[in-house]
Amino acid sequence: MSSEEKISPDEFDQELEALMSGKKEPKKKKGGKKKKIAVSAAVILVLGIAAGKILGGGKDMVPVVDTVNPVRKTIQNRLSVTGPVSGTDSVDVVSNLHAEILEIPVKEGDKVTKGQTLAVLDDSDVRKTADIAKNDYDLAVSTCAEKDKEARNGYAKAIQDLNTAQANYDRTKALYDGGSVPKVDLETAENGLNDAKRERDSYTVKNGTAVADDSYRLQIEKAKYDYEKATESLEDTVLKAPIDGTVVRVNTKVGRFADKMENDAPLFVIENLDQLELEIKVSEYSIGKVALGQEAEISADILNGATVHGIVDSISPTGEEKGGGSTERVIPTTIRITDSDTKLIAGITARASIVLEESENALTVPVSAVMEKDGAAYVQELTDGVVSWVPVTIGVEGDVEAEIIPQEGHALDENSLLIAEPGEQYPEGMAVNSAAKQGE
Repeated sequence: MSSEEKISPDEFDQELEALMSGKKEPKKKKGGKKKKIAVSAAVILVLGIAAGKILGGGKDMVPVVDTVNPVRKTIQNRLSVTGPVSGTDSVDVVSNLHAEILEIPVKEGDKVTKGQTLAVLDDSDVRKTADIAKNDYDLAVSTCAEKDKEARNGYAKAIQDLNTAQANYDRTKALYDGGSVPKVDLETAENGLNDAKRERDSYTVKNGTAVADDSYRLQIEKAKYDYEKATESLEDTVLKAPIDGTVVRVNTKVGRFADKMENDAPLFVIENLDQLELEIKVSEYSIGKVALGQEAEISADILNGATVHGIVDSISPTGEEKGGGSTERVIPTTIRITDSDTKLIAGITARASIVLEESENALTVPVSAVMEKDGAAYVQELTDGVVSWVPVTIGVEGDVEAEIIPQEGHALDENSLLIAEPGEQYPEGMAVNSAAKQGE
């Protein structure tokens, strides 16, 4: 090549950059054809060397893989579910009385005892109704007592008249038998006797005493029921706490009517906040591993990174729809918070982490280090740079790690070198280099 055909280093770089980026060729100068050939040959040489390093790993084309060593540790399988925190005992206080609220002596956050007054209602209309009911009841009792007296007197006279009619019949019968009176006299005496019997039998007799007809007693029962209901309504004009607890909601104000609540909200909500619980819904696919008494770890934003303890306290015997268009069923479950004096408050959302399974001194690896083929689990071990497939049984599975148990005839320990991301591209007996070993 003559001196005029040579190119400078800058020109070479420009040509190389243009070829690598696919841009239009630089403007040709005299002798440009030969220079192009020289540049192209250089590029091919550079790309060939780079490709060889990429494909071959820089050494005999043996693939390099990331590896991990198993670790012995305690591993847990945990179920994490969120739900609302609430008191163990919660009661909604409502009223069906159309009465104005005159007084509310409590506010949200107040602790109350069972029977303590929450609100006082206007009782004027209810008291009038109660007074009328009392009068009706008293009248029914008085009327029945009068009818009892009439029945006793009437029955006594009926017995007396029956005795007289019986004596008259007996005398007439004797005279008739002796031929002293005609048959018509006997028939008249017999009719009188029958009339007296019917009069006696018309009375209601209980325990040997005539009483008024049962309808009067039914009137008393009805009037008594109405009076008792009116009395209860009168008592209900003073709303009282049904349990010991804390007033967590006051949904009304003085001047409103007790039975006119928006969205059917209760007037008051009382909760026992001395003992809190977490209400969760467990998937039907996980509920089989949840049992009463299992420990749970509770976390919430309000705890600022701290956790509190709880136990599974109840599991519903029936499932319900998860909602949102899902066909999955969920089972309502309650976790009782066992720690006291926590920062948790009712109404917030918290997360429960339940220990479903635990294995101590387990040989564990990242979940990604286990592969599955034809329904069996394997890890791929490197021994002197050669791949061997080791069948394993999966024990307790955590979120990112799993316990592995080598099947009979195989052994693994903390010094075993396993492919971090195994696959069928690494068949049994294949030569593979460990990235960790190469970096040493």
